[in-house]
Amino acid sequence: MKRYGFTIGLIGSFILSGVAHYVGAPVFSSTVQFLIASLAIIFVAGFLGKATESVAHYAGERMGGFLNATFGNAAELIIAFFLVKDGMFDVVKASITGSIIGNMLLVLGLSVLIGGLKYKEQRFNVKLAGHSASLMMLAVIALFIPASFARSFTKMETANLSIIVSVILIIAYLLWLFFSMVTHKNELSDEVVEHGEPAWSKGTSVLFLIVATVMVGFDSEWLVGTLESFSHQYGLSELFVGAFLIAIVGNAAEHSAAIIMARKNKMGAAFEIAVGSSLQISLFVAPVLVLVSFFFGKTMDLVFTSFELVAIGVAAFIAKSISQDGTTTWYEGVLLLVVYLILGIAFFLV
Repeated sequence: MKRYGFTIGLIGSFILSGVAHYVGAPVFSSTVQFLIASLAIIFVAGFLGKATESVAHYAGERMGGFLNATFGNAAELIIAFFLVKDGMFDVVKASITGSIIGNMLLVLGLSVLIGGLKYKEQRFNVKLAGHSASLMMLAVIALFIPASFARSFTKMETANLSIIVSVILIIAYLLWLFFSMVTHKNELSDEVVEHGEPAWSKGTSVLFLIVATVMVGFDSEWLVGTLESFSHQYGLSELFVGAFLIAIVGNAAEHSAAIIMARKNKMGAAFEIAVGSSLQISLFVAPVLVLVSFFFGKTMDLVFTSFELVAIGVAAFIAKSISQDGTTTWYEGVLLLVVYLILGIAFFLV
């Protein structure tokens, strides 16, 4: 019954979102369109998370975590692509900020809290946590440098620096994948925990993964189309809309996948989904968007606001502090969520 309920919600919300988008006002106001599109994306992200978990059963633990992070980021990447195409660079940077802090604080926090309520203490590979923390520091440094030098540079020089830094970060991320999945695969893997039965067969899982990604693409475009009028109507800043509303909706896939893993006492997989997703956003997705904007004719720089830089730095610091011993308890999840709540209030009041 639960499965049928989810399927009905998935198909119904997706169709309704499409109808609301194409019919538009006055039948569907911008607020109604935004809410329906957000609801549809949450259902689609849940479908995406379930499909990636099923694929992970066949691909293995390490690759499974990577696939969960990658396809879980499909919503953010596709949403950001359309925003870049429309030249809404401030919203893109805010959504990148929101994705990074959302994964490190909200997704990881909920996973640690919910998993910790079932298990007194959960463990994961401390070496993986250490390397992930170092990479997150690299991402913070890479974002601080363009912002620090921007005042002394012309717009062209800032754009050129952003492109160069983006290429370097992409290379660094690809080398990290080679390091963690090939040369040091065994050292960074967790103990193998028995999987339950997968939801679907291997072929069906891959097919549903593709279908879910396509659905995310359509619904992301519909959601982006409502943003400007929705934020103006309620007087919300682009920073808050991008950093929290879009990020929370877009992170729905990571929420479901990471929490499911944590509840199964697979904290290593949950950690990799949450923190690995933040790393992917900062070291790969953001640089790719810079390069995409360059080919669109107007380059998006990597100059983030002081608010965004502080938020990313704080999130990286608290996540590193909590994960450095390779164990988590439910109260550490509370700490992560408290930091996220404080940042959310601050961004709302900006």
